[in-house]
Amino acid sequence: MTAEHRPAQLVAALRARFEAGWRINFDGNHLTMRRCGPALTPARPRQAPGPRTMLDTIGREFARLNVPRAPLLPLRWRRDTDLVISAIQGLDPWLKDGQSRVCREGYLPQLVVRFTGERDEHGQLVDGFLTSFVNVSCVQRVPDVKRHVELLDGWIGALSAVGIHAGRLTIHGDLTPWQRDRVSGLTLFVDCDGLGTSDAVLLWNTASPGHMATDIGSGLERLRWLLSPDSWSQTVFGDDAQLWPVDVLDAIRTATLLVMNGIRASSRGPGSAIQRVLHRVPRSMAAAGLGRLVRAQRAYWVAAGATGPGWPSVTTVIEDSVLALPRSVVG
Repeated sequence: MTAEHRPAQLVAALRARFEAGWRINFDGNHLTMRRCGPALTPARPRQAPGPRTMLDTIGREFARLNVPRAPLLPLRWRRDTDLVISAIQGLDPWLKDGQSRVCREGYLPQLVVRFTGERDEHGQLVDGFLTSFVNVSCVQRVPDVKRHVELLDGWIGALSAVGIHAGRLTIHGDLTPWQRDRVSGLTLFVDCDGLGTSDAVLLWNTASPGHMATDIGSGLERLRWLLSPDSWSQTVFGDDAQLWPVDVLDAIRTATLLVMNGIRASSRGPGSAIQRVLHRVPRSMAAAGLGRLVRAQRAYWVAAGATGPGWPSVTTVIEDSVLALPRSVVG
């Protein structure tokens, strides 16, 4: 079948896989799926699992579907973005170029930097968004729509394995194919307790529709939030969230990841991201020392798979970068 039949193929595959246990409604182009039975009220959470525990648990669920864990992409990207902004970029040669190869494929908890997080009327990041996070994804070439739906079922199983039961989920989406540059796709959204949690995207090269792929995943930090008794900021930053504004902590977190990856402040290219975030860090704070905050963020990135210099070196680079900014830029 050609790409124009993909929506019908997707609905058929979803019914075949899920209809026994899910209520599936397809009205026009809009699809909604909910687990049969009453919606679950989430149990009172006790404590979010650590990042390494969650990543390993999800990885074991995908391994059952013969999806191996892939090594991280380098944060410094050399294609259409300066930095990696999504795990799906691992499939760029296959999806965008129509080639037979990929950069990465499989279960990929990719560390990313993205400046598109939602902000409030005061310019502050809203709950659920960060500039840098772990994009926990299954990115894989698929031979047909049936395999994509099988992997979606695996993702639901992975969520259940970490403590997010399927009864809390709603899957929905408009099945009108979209197109961006050389890639087309169909997107389903997975909500948990009404909160946007993850996406399941079937993609293909527009000119070569046989080059199909799956991109299913979420942000690790958002998943941990769903399992935490604490606020968003407390879940991500611990007790430091009571002492410093989230935007300051987010800047130090992002700069830590960039410096760990060998990126240094500059006026253009990947290094410009460091200057872009560090203008939020008060000069007086950098002068007094950022060691404890950097140490905490570096420990998080290491637990998520990052490598790089130790926290004293990273701290020195960040402090010096803040102090080198023009005084009119830094608070």
